[in-house]
Amino acid sequence: MRSLKFTRRTLLGAAASVLLMTTGLFPAHADMLDVEKDELKFGFIKLTDMAPLAIAYEKGFFEDEGLFVTLEPQANWKVLLDRVITGELDGAHMLSGQPIAATIGFGTPAHIVTPFTMDLNGNAITVSNDVWAMMKPHIPTDADGKSVHPVKSDTLKPVIDQFRAEGKPFNMGMVFPVSTHNYELRYWLAAGNIHPGYYSPTDISGQIKADALLSVTPPPQMPSTLEAGTIHGYSVGEPWNQQAVFKGIGVPVVTDYDIFKNRSEKVFGITADFAKQNPNTTLALTKALIRAAQWLDEGDNANRMEAVEILSRPEYVGADKEVIANSMTGTFEYEKGDKRDVPDFNVFYRHFATYPYYSDAVWYLTQMRRWGQIAEHKDDAWYAEAAKSVYLPDIYLEAAKMLVEEGHVAEADFPWGSDGYRPTTPATDVIDGIPFDGKQPNAYIDSLPIGLKSGQIIDGNEVAGS
Repeated sequence: MRSLKFTRRTLLGAAASVLLMTTGLFPAHADMLDVEKDELKFGFIKLTDMAPLAIAYEKGFFEDEGLFVTLEPQANWKVLLDRVITGELDGAHMLSGQPIAATIGFGTPAHIVTPFTMDLNGNAITVSNDVWAMMKPHIPTDADGKSVHPVKSDTLKPVIDQFRAEGKPFNMGMVFPVSTHNYELRYWLAAGNIHPGYYSPTDISGQIKADALLSVTPPPQMPSTLEAGTIHGYSVGEPWNQQAVFKGIGVPVVTDYDIFKNRSEKVFGITADFAKQNPNTTLALTKALIRAAQWLDEGDNANRMEAVEILSRPEYVGADKEVIANSMTGTFEYEKGDKRDVPDFNVFYRHFATYPYYSDAVWYLTQMRRWGQIAEHKDDAWYAEAAKSVYLPDIYLEAAKMLVEEGHVAEADFPWGSDGYRPTTPATDVIDGIPFDGKQPNAYIDSLPIGLKSGQIIDGNEVAGS
């Protein structure tokens, strides 16, 4: 993608600013931070939840902060993370689990931090048409004969049992071992007594004792891999669930909004060294991203169709407008023609969506421990310390305070008095009916029927310990 520094819009904007300043009508850089680094390259994966980056670029919010940004799509999540670590990218649209996993040393070790959560929700689980046909007899219907949503995974269990009886594996795709999609798919499966498998230090397949075999598939390849029969279902962000509906090859059965309501999805990740060496630049980019998120949700999603047009361009997501609009405009299509209102499927700003809550990091850590990516028991204090080493709400609130003073956003839009933890997620907001309190991670882990408990480890292919 072109560098914003050399666009015609930038040059014209600069000329206009000079004119206004010389005539005394505009204060010279009154709201602009003295950034340490003004030319930046940010990475992203072609998903609709990269939208805050695209909007901050297209609407000139980066420009307003004196930042000249290049946005560059990446081949996959590993390449993206590696390039942030090496400094080839200054920052990136990341899976929420990536900064956490890197910082605690799971996968590629590096200290990655985030001052900004990019969105809530935005994912779904899709199955092939054949699997859907096998599930349907087990799914309740409403008075109009439509399937009752959310569809629970106990309706998939007889299908998996049939596959096993026939000696066939039941394969499902997710985008990365520390992705929200992996943990949400595992959560949904486990809620219906389907074991998604464990990881161990010697077996990182994640398939130890698994009923359903989960493996990595890059997001844009999900529909074609499903169509080829290599996988029988997948968990991914948009537009790749709606693409399956559009192509007539699969049916989304549940959204992540119905699995765990308002779960944080992506974050903007930078290295701890970048944040330390470039504090004003970090503040400036956070300000631009907050403004982009506000634009995406303002006026009850009034700007979403414009966002759809921008995201459909090949330099961003590059999918059909109709496919992106299916979810971005407050609806979601399940079976072809069964389009329903899901106004919070994509949330970018409301519900304090952009605030980097420690408790969000803690939830991801609990899932890493639950499935063996964290091999041994950790006390509650360890979870709090790990979360605070990655999530940076102080930087976020400093950026928000500046935006309020500049008149760009409302003071009520931010949780100024927060201690960094969300209130307990109630049982009614989770598909398995188990509440989550981020201040009590071990009690939460021990309350989950399937998964490692305090004191347990994976020894070979078995669970050991009490």
